[in-house]
Amino acid sequence: MKKSNSETSHNHSAEMAPPSISENVQKGTNAHHAPHPPLNERILSSMSRRSVAAHPWHDLEIGPGAPTIFNCVIEISKGSKVKYELDKKTGLIKVDRILYSSVVYPHNYGFIPRTLCEDNDPLDVLIIMQEPVLPGCFLRAKAIGLMPMIDQGEKDDKIIAVCADDPEYRHYNDIKDLPPHRLAEIRRFFEDYKKNENKEVAVNDFLPASAAFEAVQHSMNLYADYIVESLRR
Repeated sequence: MKKSNSETSHNHSAEMAPPSISENVQKGTNAHHAPHPPLNERILSSMSRRSVAAHPWHDLEIGPGAPTIFNCVIEISKGSKVKYELDKKTGLIKVDRILYSSVVYPHNYGFIPRTLCEDNDPLDVLIIMQEPVLPGCFLRAKAIGLMPMIDQGEKDDKIIAVCADDPEYRHYNDIKDLPPHRLAEIRRFFEDYKKNENKEVAVNDFLPASAAFEAVQHSMNLYADYIVESLRR
């Protein structure tokens, strides 16, 4: 009996269609005569639909010890001349620029999640520890001081912290525990790192740990107010 055109077309399409994932898995199992564990459902799901990545500013919790001990996300590694920063829209770490001056970041630098400052950015933090940390990683930090700073006429204070899980620095509790030369290095870096861009930065006297706790708590409150206001819209 002669097949109809529609049947011929249907059979031809079936022959040309690529095998499904499950068919490939089954063929692979038969070819090697060894059972494979079932593919993770999450991997299969990511193949078939667009997944949404976690946003480090909003999805990472600040931690139960805040405002004293908190999580922070590293944007720039110690010793780097690359100015990485958070892309607030995507949550990815992007390259903003290469520093114009012949300086490198003296310590790991990043931000505290679920905080908000007057410049609409999360609160900045400089973390003193033994090793450089890759951008995008997060760690626990302990605030020990505050560096008041004015960047091109706008307030841009930095929390000075130590890594809470670094045995060499975790016992530090206040800015006065640091050697004076360490503080001089930090101050000089921020005073100089924008000079070749003809941008003015002023660093005021370092403040104790209590001022840092207040600054972190204030930024947490601003963030909470922002979230509540956003939900009302």
